[in-house]
Amino acid sequence: MSSLLGKTGNNLRAALDHAKKHAAVLLLDEIDAIAKRRSDESDIGELKRLVTVMLQEVDQWPDSGLLLAATNHPELVDPALWRRFDMVVKFDAPDATSIGVAIKRFLGDDQEAFKSWIDVLAAGLQGQSLSDVERSINALRRGHALQTAPIEKLIGSAMDQRQEELSKPERLNLAIELAKAGQHTHMQISQMTGVARDTIRKHAGPSPRKGRGLK
Repeated sequence: MSSLLGKTGNNLRAALDHAKKHAAVLLLDEIDAIAKRRSDESDIGELKRLVTVMLQEVDQWPDSGLLLAATNHPELVDPALWRRFDMVVKFDAPDATSIGVAIKRFLGDDQEAFKSWIDVLAAGLQGQSLSDVERSINALRRGHALQTAPIEKLIGSAMDQRQEELSKPERLNLAIELAKAGQHTHMQISQMTGVARDTIRKHAGPSPRKGRGLK
């Protein structure tokens, strides 16, 4: 990026031309930073000129190379750029099964300690990217290693924080998995998930006699 008019576009063109000459596989990460919609009035003219450079370069991309672009915000990218790529691949958020597999990998040596909680974690972490799942699991592992609280309290705190981000069916699924784990009363599960105790009882049966507190 340069403060000089046209310099940023020239820099981008030079980088792309270099890749074209060497039959490269070029990955442009966070493509929305340099190829935003030209209808976006908040961007300055220099950034809009970058889109024109990108369109021209993609049009001229040789068969001897491969151009890839990645973004977490496809809605920000100029539609004309999307049309110039041969293929657009969308990666949806992982489902509970995929999250469960990832959790086992992220737990590493702590997998045995958290073994009975994997289904609960998979239900509670739905909707997150795998990087966010890894961050959450690492936080639990740190809490367990430092013995800041028993595992059931660490799980309860983590699930309580996730409540507002889950849909109603996801919260019900989490409540059922927590009830199956048998470490919390229905009242405690209701506090964590926002699901009514009667609903939890209907789907998971009676509450355990002794639940461990969350505080």
